[in-house]
Amino acid sequence: MHYLYILYSKLSQKFYIGETNNINERVIKHNNHSYSNSFTKIANDWEIVLTFNCTDRDEAVYLERFIKRMKSKNFNNKIINDPSILKDILSKRN
Repeated sequence: MHYLYILYSKLSQKFYIGETNNINERVIKHNNHSYSNSFTKIANDWEIVLTFNCTDRDEAVYLERFIKRMKSKNFNNKIINDPSILKDILSKRN
């Protein structure tokens, strides 16, 4: 099982979108700054605001890239409030 996830930092007021097969471990690594030169090093209070089950890594990466291309806090909030939007995005995938 693979997951798309969205993290939020109250300190930086930023979102981070990623994909993984182990969400809990990934959040700990983001908060401990385990990834050098990572965007998430700007804060250490990242919290999971959305997880979405994907059938495989390709699906998770597709959604991650789609959301990141939007570059919109409003879009992120829409997805968080209504994750079914992600199913719609996947249904229109070629």
